[in-house]
Amino acid sequence: MAIWTMIFRKMAKNRWLQLNLWFGLTICVALFSSMPLYSHAILQRTLFKQLQQLQKDQGIYPGSLRASTSISGTRSFEENRSLIAKADRYMKNAPARFGLDAQSFVTSRGTQSIRVFPVDASDREKRELNVSGSFRTVTDLEKRVHVIDGRLPDPNRKDGVYEVLVTPKFIIDLKRDLNHEFVYKNKDTGKELHLIPVGIVESKSDNIYDQFNVESYNSSFYIPYEQFDHDFVQNQGPLKLSVIAWQYAFNYEQMNIDQIDNYLGQFASINNYFNMRLGIAAVDMPAKNSIATYTEKQEKLDVMLWSLYSPVMLMLAFYLYMAANLIIERQKTEISVLRSRGASRMQIMVVFLIESLLLGALALAAGPYIGVFFTKILGASSGFLEFVQRSSLEVVLNSASYKIAVAAVFGSIILILVPALLATRTTIVGHKQQMARSNKMSFWHKTGADIILLGVAIYMLHNFNTRMEGLKALALDPTAIQVEPLMFFMPALFSLGIGLFVLRLYPWLIKLVFWIGRRWWTPALYSTLLQISRSSSQYLTIKVFLIMTVAMGLFSANAARTINGNMEDKIQYTTGSDIQLSIHWDNDKPPAPAGGGGAPPQEDTAAAPKVVTYTEPSFITMQQLAGVDTAARVFRKDDASFSVNGANGATTLYGIDTYDFGKVAWMRGGLLEYPLNSYLNLLATNPKAVLISRSLADKFKVKPGDPLSAKWAGLDSANFIVYGIIDYWPGWNPLPAAGDSENPDVRLPNLVVGHLSYIQNHLALEPYDVWIKLKKDTSSAVIYDDLIKKDVPVENLVDAGQLLIRSKNDPFRLAINGVMTLGFVISMMISFFGFLLFWVLTLSGRTLQFGILRAMGISFLQIIGMLLSEQLLTSAAAILFGVLIGNSVSSMFVPLFQLSFSASDQVPPFEIVRQLSDYVQLYSVVGTMITIGLLVLGIRISRMKITQALKLGEE
Repeated sequence: MAIWTMIFRKMAKNRWLQLNLWFGLTICVALFSSMPLYSHAILQRTLFKQLQQLQKDQGIYPGSLRASTSISGTRSFEENRSLIAKADRYMKNAPARFGLDAQSFVTSRGTQSIRVFPVDASDREKRELNVSGSFRTVTDLEKRVHVIDGRLPDPNRKDGVYEVLVTPKFIIDLKRDLNHEFVYKNKDTGKELHLIPVGIVESKSDNIYDQFNVESYNSSFYIPYEQFDHDFVQNQGPLKLSVIAWQYAFNYEQMNIDQIDNYLGQFASINNYFNMRLGIAAVDMPAKNSIATYTEKQEKLDVMLWSLYSPVMLMLAFYLYMAANLIIERQKTEISVLRSRGASRMQIMVVFLIESLLLGALALAAGPYIGVFFTKILGASSGFLEFVQRSSLEVVLNSASYKIAVAAVFGSIILILVPALLATRTTIVGHKQQMARSNKMSFWHKTGADIILLGVAIYMLHNFNTRMEGLKALALDPTAIQVEPLMFFMPALFSLGIGLFVLRLYPWLIKLVFWIGRRWWTPALYSTLLQISRSSSQYLTIKVFLIMTVAMGLFSANAARTINGNMEDKIQYTTGSDIQLSIHWDNDKPPAPAGGGGAPPQEDTAAAPKVVTYTEPSFITMQQLAGVDTAARVFRKDDASFSVNGANGATTLYGIDTYDFGKVAWMRGGLLEYPLNSYLNLLATNPKAVLISRSLADKFKVKPGDPLSAKWAGLDSANFIVYGIIDYWPGWNPLPAAGDSENPDVRLPNLVVGHLSYIQNHLALEPYDVWIKLKKDTSSAVIYDDLIKKDVPVENLVDAGQLLIRSKNDPFRLAINGVMTLGFVISMMISFFGFLLFWVLTLSGRTLQFGILRAMGISFLQIIGMLLSEQLLTSAAAILFGVLIGNSVSSMFVPLFQLSFSASDQVPPFEIVRQLSDYVQLYSVVGTMITIGLLVLGIRISRMKITQALKLGEE
């Protein structure tokens, strides 16, 4: 009991220090526990959104599951009946096996197809009329059809005639009205089957989740399910059963990524069950392709989260070590006294272990719930330090988050106990000797850790850059690189290494400044310079901490801005404008020939391809669409060819109206040697003028002023004059589409840009795209509605705005923005607490020094001046180093994130983005931190009594 009393008294005495340590532990637990929570929640949301998009794009209900099978005729009727009963029971249990609620369940069955005739058909009709259909049924038929004409069948009719329902199309094919009798005669047995269409139906469903519709089976005679089951399934009727299908509509909102393996396993099980059991089977689940990739996505996302979290984890580890070290430093006298009085190292370590376990238990109690809060913050981020009012992530604490939280607590406790273990080696005499040698070299600098860390980071970066250059040259996919997660840890290693290296040199700089002005420095400044130069190791921890905080904060900001900016630039550049429209043009193109024909005649094969004549739709309609600011005609021919300087080649040919194109086109600054409009103005001076790509100019030695001709299949060439050379053009990719490491001579694509009117007059009039720039604050929905209203025949539409929204909802981009934002905020938070903790403890340890200075006649303002100059030479200098290192780290390591992009699609080229507001926010936080720190220190000094300080010195 005595040891517990001592522990609680010691913790109460150092309650503010213990509170700081608990704060660090709690944030650490929250951060670690948020990783599996976020990974699960964001992938769950993405799966749901992707399934919704599947329904929107393809009109397929994502939760549907359909299994169908033919019925083999090689088995006996009894065998088939038994197998069908088993299959029915198997499929009825499907919801339980999938773990999903069934919103709809439909069983449909059909017989063999039969040829029927009206009973009053003439001989000529019997020869010419060739109408076939099958008997078909579906569960709850009366609920799933709407009777347009006639009535529902009577299943209890006793004269052997089947009353059936037909679709409007089939009644036309039958060439008879309702209530007219038809007959089928079996050629083998001579038996007849009579049927009467008594109703015309169309699909109707009281259940919106039903995916069955009668129009899909037009050539069918529908009868009630019970009648069909009795006559063709349970008993051997006049017709053979041909096909059975079971169709579910599961509640896809209940799909959980934790159960993906179960869903895929059940799908495979159903496939295996029906494989040749009754006949030829087919199983379809539209969501399968979407969910099949999620296990791999989760693995990739987990790796990315660990990579992105690693700098923040390093910061937290540093904070915990610093806080524990400061606490131990304050208790070293007490520890050394205990050691001198016979306490063993094990006994002392048990005390610190119990303290750490108590703090760890409290952190474990609160941390996971803060982790849930962190996860919701991550889910609300749409960009770096940007949040939107989207529906919150569904976050549920699970065993994985608690397991990783427990591991984080034990790891942190080990880190906290390291300073205590080192302190227990020292006796009271050794402790006093260490206090007298405060200017000794730190452990980091003794071991050369700064040089080692720098060497490792630079070596790994060099390897990465070498491989990326190879990828760009060959346009290979970046996944060709086997990326080690440690690569994303490099920025933190480099920041720590370069920070320690700078601080190895910094004391010498202070000594030089002190030596140069030693005759002129004021007493306050003289004392400050002397203190810093002689006690450099005392300030090492806080300076490294601040350097790391600022450097990694800037790296997070610049990395997030760069990734967001490059993703958005890529979408804008590829689209070329706000909206790209392709509209149907009437033409005389012959229909595609039917397959299976013989080879065409030789003379037809050798003939030139027919030139298709197109009719241009009204362009004014496009210009007058609601919400359109400017519309431009943009013709693009990807399979054109050119001839220049006696050589031929393939090219992409653009035809534009220079004035309109300049108003709608998007182009990032700096991609061209001159602004885009300068090139358009140059092009406008001559209708024959063209711009060509750098690839074409370099390979074929073309320069401005050279003549060039261009055409495409079936046309004579048109003559142009080269007016300019360009590297990029809106919508055109200058990179090779693919490469091969065995064939380094990869061909680059070529481009020719000319006047649309000249191309139409001298080559041919062919369909062009319409590029649209929207009015300010106008949504694309306005144009969509107007296109429908004006019945514009749209063949293709690309909306940059919608692509940007999809990009922002990508789980990997959400992870990057969320983690970078969280990392920045946590870095600033722990930096503030660490700063205050260090300086308050340092000030407490120098109470005697300040008391003596006051007794010697140094005024309060002069002591404040000493503190201010000390802050400038330590904290402010560390922050300045952090900014410089942060910018260097961003320039060197942000390109690592090129691995998120395909090398053949990364146009415009990857560019580092820096935003002034991030620097302002960083400087504001740091400035506030130093100001509050100085105020706290000033207040403590003002309350200090000289007599107490001198009495402390006497003791």
